[in-house]
Amino acid sequence: MLLKSLKVIEFASYIAAPGAAGILGDWGADVIKVERPEGDPMRHVFADTKNAVAGNPTFAVDNRGKRAVVLDISRPEGRDALARLAATADVFLTNVRPAALKRAGLDEATLRRDNPRLVYAMVTGYGLEGPDAHLPGFDVTAFWARSGVARMHAPKGTDPFILRTGVGDHTTSMATVSAILAALYEREQTGHGRLVQTSLLATGVYTVSSDMAVQLAFGRLASNRPRTDPFDPLANFYRSSDDHWFVLNPRGGGADWKALTRACGRPDLADDERFANGRSRRINSAALVVELEAAFARFDFSEVRARLDGEDLVWAPVQTPAEVAADPQVAAAGGWVDVEDGEGGSFRSPAAPARFPGVDQSVRPPPPGLGEHTREVLAGLGYSEAEIDALYASGAAA
Repeated sequence: MLLKSLKVIEFASYIAAPGAAGILGDWGADVIKVERPEGDPMRHVFADTKNAVAGNPTFAVDNRGKRAVVLDISRPEGRDALARLAATADVFLTNVRPAALKRAGLDEATLRRDNPRLVYAMVTGYGLEGPDAHLPGFDVTAFWARSGVARMHAPKGTDPFILRTGVGDHTTSMATVSAILAALYEREQTGHGRLVQTSLLATGVYTVSSDMAVQLAFGRLASNRPRTDPFDPLANFYRSSDDHWFVLNPRGGGADWKALTRACGRPDLADDERFANGRSRRINSAALVVELEAAFARFDFSEVRARLDGEDLVWAPVQTPAEVAADPQVAAAGGWVDVEDGEGGSFRSPAAPARFPGVDQSVRPPPPGLGEHTREVLAGLGYSEAEIDALYASGAAA
């Protein structure tokens, strides 16, 4: 695997930071997940299901293939064990608040004194500086709401709505992996690690950076408009006679307008003065939506597909999650990975967002049980059996 021999210590919970470690693990890194005695809260999602592995797919997607250690850092022995782990690592990845890390002696400056090559990666809600840097943040609050993403996506006059689980988190996971790999590359040149940090807030701003660039340049930004009266009626959602939604996204400059009129069976629309150019189509947007709705509603989805593909138009079906799971193109694009279920079988899980042809990424080990590898990892640090027993007895390890 690409990152074989890279050692990552993850002292984190929930999704964004564990997701980043999970991607590194999928690419071959040895990821040791360090948890407090109560465990990562994501372990308790679907806790009442029968199969503890496949029955908790939300936890599995970010934690498959890791080794798990439980250390109580409220105890000196637990803090010392975690520091010793970090001294052997390439990457220390955390989303614990900086003040708590400082109190425990697990801050970047302290850990890098013993390991100058350490890349210390921090994932936060709002960054490390500024008046609100200390605040807790989840993807719905820091990524979705405060970054402006939620307001940009809700059409004008409609209420804001809640983001689906983990979207901002997993976008931040990808940003965090990029930052870590950049720091590792720099380390190859300098011999020294560094602090890297990502935040849900900054990732959210970058995710809508095309729109935010317009806001910064002109001091204003057009609102999202409803489907029935869009800014561009050609880039819109329509429905077939058998109730399948699809979205059009034609090439710019009106290049696809005539092809679209042919595809919907209404070539006469190309000569309608209301729709003669981009400006007139925008002015008469609602009227054109009505025309296109009626035109496409005459065809079932298979016919819509054939017509749009026949004109080489850019479009896609608006699929349900069940349809995505059955889509052969998703599988061919590397959308899934098989994960061992701990019972001799496997289950599908969303794959890390890159493929490396020729590298075996076919099956991943299951996510670890809470503290499953504590003894093994501590022994690898040089702890004797008696010392490990003492850590367990004191409650510093589990």
